[in-house]
Amino acid sequence: MAGLYGKKNKEERDFLDPIFGSTTSDHQLPKYKLNDEPVEPRIAYRIVKDQLLDEGNARENLATFCQTYMEPEADKIMAETMDKNAIDKSEYPRTAELENRCVNIIADLWHAQPNEEYMGTSTVGSSEGCMLGGLAMKFAWRQRAEKLGLDINAHKPNLVISSGYQVCWEKFATYFDIELRTVPMDEQHQSLNMDKVMDYVDEYTIGIVGIMGITYTGRYDDIAKLNDLVEEYNQTTPYKVYIHVDAASGGFYAPFMDPQIKWDFRLKNVVSINSSGHKYGLVYPGIGWILWRDKKFLPKKLIFKVSYLGGELPTMAINFSRSASQIIGQYYNFVRFGFKGYREIQRRTHNVARYLATEIAKLGYFEIVNDGAHLPIVCYKLKKDDQRQWNLYDLADRLRMKGWQVPAYPLPKDLDKIEVQRIVCRADLGMNMACDFIEDMKQSINELNKSHLVAHPTHILKKYGFTH
Repeated sequence: MAGLYGKKNKEERDFLDPIFGSTTSDHQLPKYKLNDEPVEPRIAYRIVKDQLLDEGNARENLATFCQTYMEPEADKIMAETMDKNAIDKSEYPRTAELENRCVNIIADLWHAQPNEEYMGTSTVGSSEGCMLGGLAMKFAWRQRAEKLGLDINAHKPNLVISSGYQVCWEKFATYFDIELRTVPMDEQHQSLNMDKVMDYVDEYTIGIVGIMGITYTGRYDDIAKLNDLVEEYNQTTPYKVYIHVDAASGGFYAPFMDPQIKWDFRLKNVVSINSSGHKYGLVYPGIGWILWRDKKFLPKKLIFKVSYLGGELPTMAINFSRSASQIIGQYYNFVRFGFKGYREIQRRTHNVARYLATEIAKLGYFEIVNDGAHLPIVCYKLKKDDQRQWNLYDLADRLRMKGWQVPAYPLPKDLDKIEVQRIVCRADLGMNMACDFIEDMKQSINELNKSHLVAHPTHILKKYGFTH
């Protein structure tokens, strides 16, 4: 045994050294340039792991819609397929087929019509789906406008959407030189105002975006009503306008929980839909989907060919090389849960949201803005009370001390004098955790009521947390 730690066995000695007794652990490594020497794998792992110790617990992050739990078998299959390149169809033809199956499954969920030729693709989250949907509307509008003799350079093309839009639409408008026409929301219209929306439409409108699950409150736009308004408008003008549905959150929720709501390809003027597989599709972050009801709504200029099994396969995604593991994770969920499994998961999530809304209302301090009736999002504001010395930002701070991340923020433009707090219920927020949260919330409020220190001035509007 004496020779084991001798000079000739340096490699074995280094491997057997305790991690916190190793040479690497007793001095600071450079953070912004490479080390001079390599580090043994298990020590590198521990160094990186320890850098993440003071971050929040993803399961307690009630700010995010993004999935934070998948089954061990899903973790395993995704870990085993991280090296597959989703764009390389000829090298990974079975992976390409799984993506194709996912598109078909989603088309069925969204009621693609049998007499039309739908098309779709996976994306890196729903934001890329929004970009593709917007680009398709822009190119299709330009083709229609040029045929009708419109001077397409006389005015900037515009896109109509409610002021409750997610920031990816602002990015789209900036990146692709589009005027974003936002329809204001008010206390009576906390979704797209159907009395006003068509006032924003003209011959330079590339399309209207309806939102199935507004980020701020979780409410749905009335897409069926919007469809009727668009149909009526299109009867009066050669400059047709169509609807893209941003179903980032609702696309994998409404089909199971609200099948009676018409928002998808059952409506004539809905030409494209995007959704996040990593929200209520129940996959880890990094997967989204977009479908067009018929290939005629996807201009050929946006379709590119890649090699596939000795032939060609169309691709329309903006991103190119990326791991296929998220696509495979999505297919795993479809196989694993089936329709009834998804419905049961979403139903239980809905029940948790309604429980939280009921218990928070019982506390007496809050007015419920959204009770989880659409998406399982609970949104509330403080009741007026001149004697109370704390606000929602103080409550967010107290909850954060207990591990919970619950954002507080003002509502969108024209409602931005209203401060709210929002809880996103995901599949991994079970009823037991919800009960624990309510107990922690009660305790936090009790602590604030007894506190003599107020951290946030009550008159300042700001955002607390990432409202994605």
